[in-house]
Amino acid sequence: MTIFNVLTLIGGLAMFLYGMNVMGNGLEKLAGGKLEKIFERLTSNPIKAMLLGLSVTAVIQSSSATTVMLVGFVNAGIMKLHSAIGVIMGANIGTTVTAWILSLSGLSGDSFLINMLKPSSFSPILAIIGVAMLTFSKNDKKKDIASILVGFAVLMFGMDSMSGAVAPLKDVPEFAEVLLWFKNPILGVLAGALLTAIIQSSSASVGILQALSATGAITFGSALPIILGQNIGTCVTALLSSIGTSKNAKRVAVVHLYFNIIGTLLFLTVFYLLNAFIGFSFVDGVVGAKEIAIVHTIFNLSTSIVLLPFIKVLEKLAYLTVKDKEGEGNKDNIEEQFKLLDERFLQSPSFAVEKCRELTNRMGEIAKESIDMAMSICVDKYDKEKAEQIAANEAAVDLYEDRLGTYLVKLSSRDLSAKDSQSVSTILHVIGDFERISDHAMNMVSVAEEKQQKDLNFTSQATAEVKVMCSAVRDVLDIAMEAFEKHDLELATRVEPLEEVVDKIRTKLKNRHVKRLQTGECTIEMGFVFSDLLTNLERVSDHCSNIAVCLIQENDESFDVHEYVQMLKNSGEGFDGQVKRYSEKYALPAKEF
Repeated sequence: MTIFNVLTLIGGLAMFLYGMNVMGNGLEKLAGGKLEKIFERLTSNPIKAMLLGLSVTAVIQSSSATTVMLVGFVNAGIMKLHSAIGVIMGANIGTTVTAWILSLSGLSGDSFLINMLKPSSFSPILAIIGVAMLTFSKNDKKKDIASILVGFAVLMFGMDSMSGAVAPLKDVPEFAEVLLWFKNPILGVLAGALLTAIIQSSSASVGILQALSATGAITFGSALPIILGQNIGTCVTALLSSIGTSKNAKRVAVVHLYFNIIGTLLFLTVFYLLNAFIGFSFVDGVVGAKEIAIVHTIFNLSTSIVLLPFIKVLEKLAYLTVKDKEGEGNKDNIEEQFKLLDERFLQSPSFAVEKCRELTNRMGEIAKESIDMAMSICVDKYDKEKAEQIAANEAAVDLYEDRLGTYLVKLSSRDLSAKDSQSVSTILHVIGDFERISDHAMNMVSVAEEKQQKDLNFTSQATAEVKVMCSAVRDVLDIAMEAFEKHDLELATRVEPLEEVVDKIRTKLKNRHVKRLQTGECTIEMGFVFSDLLTNLERVSDHCSNIAVCLIQENDESFDVHEYVQMLKNSGEGFDGQVKRYSEKYALPAKEF
């Protein structure tokens, strides 16, 4: 084996890993966060959990990715440890799909059908189709499918390169002698675990073993412990991912490790005991890619079936390993909510966007609560407890803006689809609007405090008028928030007409206030307070308009804000009709002067 064979081997491995990464990313983007949402709705039924883990891992082609996802779910409180254990078992079975796909290269026969089933035959076709789709298609979903096709083709080309590079080893006696070392179960398990820990993918390490099997020098006796060790090595990714997480999230990674260690010990013990008494004739027989896939599947399937009834035992073992400190428990505070912004979710951008939307909705609810209370203490009776709660809400909203903004910036640097990229932009704008709405609630607290300290009171006429404006602002805030939460574009179009009505109400109230000043019903000092209140209410309405506009813009890349507003106002009966209905709904009480 020459230096050029070594270079080919390294290049083939690089293409294999790159192809697997491209294919996995394409599958993840095509799924658009749906796989993660399935996990969220997971029941406590261990069999369903196992089947889900199997299905999802077979799709994304990585048990490590699935387990890392689980660490994030448990850390965020989305999933319980008990449910995650069943998914881990299924993930170990699902990861065997890759080995079966790679084993197709070992098909033999002269028929056209068999030759077409060989990856070396259909991979170039997939590559051509994929490249053509990437070049000419503008549709995101088609590009994701193209990435899957190209990734698979590169993966298989890398596999063929590795197989070709190691082929000369079959004539090297020293290589056969080295492989004999791995007939020792301990050395074989350690070798498989180390290789997988380095490249952090059991599918890839099994693929490398399948490539080496093309030399005809790997026996069943040496391959078995290596395969079992590869399952242990894949746990490293989840263990690294669990650093800095909650105790339960760490337990997920520990369960994954224990599951594979216990399974390996059981499998090796049973196999070598039977071999000692029966004497399996195939132990010294040569294995190929297909046989390696069979062993990999049998081990993972049998381990999952045997350990499925002992989920509670594994859970108990995890609790004994990662113990809670005395007096430690889950703190029900705002920090718990921010666990949804888990760094692991950045690997699944569509899902991360959904988590950001959830937190933004909560942020909006807090801001809305503040506005409701602020209206109450400004118009009705001043309440010190409400004022303090508004201040606490403002601190919480500021924290939401900081955490969400930081996370969204990280998310925007990822490889996002056009839809996700636009969603990130929308959420960034909306959290800014919610923060400003909360600020206006604090401004209104200042208005209420000034009224309280200076013993100022609105006239009964002014109070009735302000209550009408408060009702309209409350309504526009409800509509804007519901439109954002439900992603309802039709509802979003109803915001601008009502915002127009709020503007008109403010103008009318200012004019009426001037009349009261002229008749001596109101003082100049009271007028400043009255004007400040109207300004803050109107600004809240403006931010609601911004939210609705952002939502509509998210679904139309060519959208222009100014053109949209002008178009609405010039749309005739549609816009004018809504303005008229809202004007009638929020008609001001008759003037008493």
